[in-house]
Amino acid sequence: MSAVNRVPASILVLGGIVSVQFGGAIAQTLIPVLGAGGTVVLRLLLSTTIMLAVLRPRWRGYGRAEWTTVLLFGLALGLMNYTFYGSLAHLPIGVAVTIEFIGPLLLASALSRRLLDIIAVLAAGVGVVLISEALHTPLADLEWTGIALALTAGGCWAAYVILSGRAGAHFPALDGLALAMVVATAVTLPVGIGSVPDWTGPLALKGLGIAVLSSLLPYSLELLALRRMSAKVFGVMLSLEPACAALAGLLVLGQRLHPAQLVGMALVVGASVLIMGFGARPDPAEAAAT
Repeated sequence: MSAVNRVPASILVLGGIVSVQFGGAIAQTLIPVLGAGGTVVLRLLLSTTIMLAVLRPRWRGYGRAEWTTVLLFGLALGLMNYTFYGSLAHLPIGVAVTIEFIGPLLLASALSRRLLDIIAVLAAGVGVVLISEALHTPLADLEWTGIALALTAGGCWAAYVILSGRAGAHFPALDGLALAMVVATAVTLPVGIGSVPDWTGPLALKGLGIAVLSSLLPYSLELLALRRMSAKVFGVMLSLEPACAALAGLLVLGQRLHPAQLVGMALVVGASVLIMGFGARPDPAEAAAT
């Protein structure tokens, strides 16, 4: 058993969540300069180049089912990144994250078999809304273009969860992810190719940081985790992302948390602990399905 396989799957997911938050902080400084398309392309192009150079994935010997998984996985990756970054140009980030999380939350709910799972999913959903303070943003201030983009990102996020698990099961090591990253880069290249002349040294360095923190590290950790964790549990654990972002804002940026946000953080953490602890035993219905 390799060293990474001895690390609990939940720890791998938590590592990915923390990594994404730091990568997102860097991305916030790039989007006003390169736009959503340019930022996504710079991030994916660098991360894909590094992944192909390090992993040297095998291109031959796969069947139609495996290549279908790669193509769909890459499409979900590319669209998830582009539509979410695009939504940030129209919505407050807390509202965008809340709307996007509808995707994995509905996935976790659809895969639930027990009352305990449903309670955990509902608690996580309420917690995310409280953390983001979406309830305090007037509906008139929301732009429907941003809402549509965030909903699309949420749907792609749910597809990513499922397809990442399939890629981990059908491909050795991280080969499936590496090949899917090539597809994601190709999909987003047309919308960000115009920003290439603006890729100066400092911006490229920031792009490298985003590539490692927002793509290479979290996607790899999540794919490895999904080999040993159900999509249902993974979907609920993702609710820790807004909680981690709120905590980072407090510790790094000095942003104060309102009582409702503290309650929301307690709800999402409690939901994740609930479904990971009491949900660790195999569900007979899920075992029969596999």
